[in-house]
Amino acid sequence: MQIGIVGLPYSGKTTLFQAITNAHLELASPARREASEAIVKIPDERLDRLVEMFHPKSTVNATIDVVDTAGDTRGEGGGAQFSDAFLSRVKTNDALLHVVRGFEGPDLPLRDGNADLLRDIRALETEFLLSDLAILEIRIERLQRAIQKTNEEGAKRELVTLTCWRDSLEAETPLRDLELTREDMALVRNYQLISAKPVLLALNVDEHDLCRPSEVIDAVAKGVKGGNTRIDVFSAKIEMELSQLPAVEASAFMADYGIKESALMRLMNDAYALLGLQSFFTVGEDECRAWTIKKGMTAQEAGAVIHSDFYTRFIRAEVVGYDDFMSAGSFARCRELGVWRLEGKEYTVKDGDILNIRHS
Repeated sequence: MQIGIVGLPYSGKTTLFQAITNAHLELASPARREASEAIVKIPDERLDRLVEMFHPKSTVNATIDVVDTAGDTRGEGGGAQFSDAFLSRVKTNDALLHVVRGFEGPDLPLRDGNADLLRDIRALETEFLLSDLAILEIRIERLQRAIQKTNEEGAKRELVTLTCWRDSLEAETPLRDLELTREDMALVRNYQLISAKPVLLALNVDEHDLCRPSEVIDAVAKGVKGGNTRIDVFSAKIEMELSQLPAVEASAFMADYGIKESALMRLMNDAYALLGLQSFFTVGEDECRAWTIKKGMTAQEAGAVIHSDFYTRFIRAEVVGYDDFMSAGSFARCRELGVWRLEGKEYTVKDGDILNIRHS
């Protein structure tokens, strides 16, 4: 899973990238041409508690690939025009973390002289809509020519779909707001359409607004169309300071600002929700590990995530829910209580399940 951090110049996206990845980048230029990438361990208190119980030789957290997608911008006063190279990089992400500037500062240029969350959200969204529209226009023209020659039914169906999408984009409605079928999503992936990607709007505000997150979010939500979009409030500056503190000091620091979770934790929760993901665990003296799967996946499919051979060689899955296991305290007690059970390949794995895959 890859999350692309995007935003207009001076929005604080690179500072956020540093905070959640503990990376140290050169911040001198807001128009860096090279994207920065890091594999980030996903914190999980459930895994931490399992490790305390099993004392394994190794611990493996689930991970997420985070990319600070370099702007490659042209423009003045905080404005931007994004190049084809930038848009090509954005297309490869599974979801987008759009950092939006909601603070003012004398040392940083502002678009039109002030900070405006909705204006800047729409500015970048427009870039993505226009990019998708250009792709669809080209494909529609080719389909129309092909249909005149062959009258092929598949091409006709695709033309109807793409024409509908084009009309939506022209009405400034991103594809993520449409009801897309599985076949539609295959087309989206084929053409790498940006406006169909799930988006987390990360509103980068000053300390004053950080104390009233609901008001800030509500004001933005009224002007943003729904559909696969989530909104959160944070301060990149504060998160950067937080990431550099020892755990005890960090807790006190968060309490002072009323921060319940770090930006990394909120990012992971929102990203999982947007992408329909969940975790299951494998445990033992050798290793305790968190695995990431799509919600609705079966035990057989989850087994294949552990090892590709487990799909064809799957026999049964030994399963216990995380809460049941923690209440029981051991596998032996789980068996006595009847919560440690055998499930077949069609069993739908639940978030937090502890699995042991039996295979041939």
